Amino acid sequence: MNNLENYNQQTIEIDSASISKAFVSNVFSYMTLALVISGVAAYWFAGSGMILRLLEGSSIMLWVIMLAPLAMVMVMSFAFNKLSASALIALFIAYSLVNGISLSVIFLIYATATIAKVFFITAGLFATMAVIGYTTKTDLTKMGSILMMAVIGIVIASVVNMFMKSEAFDYIISCVGVLVFTGLVAYDTQKVKRIGAGVEYGSATASKLAIMGALSLYLDFINLFLFLLRIFGRRD
Repeated sequence: MNNLENYNQQTIEIDSASISKAFVSNVFSYMTLALVISGVAAYWFAGSGMILRLLEGSSIMLWVIMLAPLAMVMVMSFAFNKLSASALIALFIAYSLVNGISLSVIFLIYATATIAKVFFITAGLFATMAVIGYTTKTDLTKMGSILMMAVIGIVIASVVNMFMKSEAFDYIISCVGVLVFTGLVAYDTQKVKRIGAGVEYGSATASKLAIMGALSLYLDFINLFLFLLRIFGRRD
């Protein structure tokens, strides 16, 4: 009888691990798709000169492009229960497109070669921390709470520096930002893994949670990339 119970327990653990792995795979697939869409949109929008025409044209349209990504994130977060899985996926894709357009301004500030170099540095660092977050046995929950408070501090410090215009302070903020979002990659990866182990794979809820997990990791990647670009990017 004990052997049968042990066998059943092992089967449950194997199934749970398989479901979690499939869920994590879906999350990273969505995140990768979003990064590709954002990258292509940013490169095309800058290369075609559209961003220059936008900057020289209507200021209202510019503000729409800059603020639309934030509005979309808020809608996905606060209307999570009301939106269907397909609507959430469509909104996530639209968000990655609009965010890519808003990110196209970096091509006006940094050389394309520099952007590419920092992107690959970011990808390597992100992948390393994602593996650590997925495989570590240490509970990162407490670290996640501290890091989220640090994100709030970074936002406040960045707003303050908009008035101070201190390059030294900006450098410090960027260094702290790299440390914070590097840690968040590991934390969010572990969180996604745990969520995957507790959801019904293939359900609408699982699909919606996969999108939100992809959104968190996408934001971690983008913020890590931008902070690294501010540190290492060579201005044109």
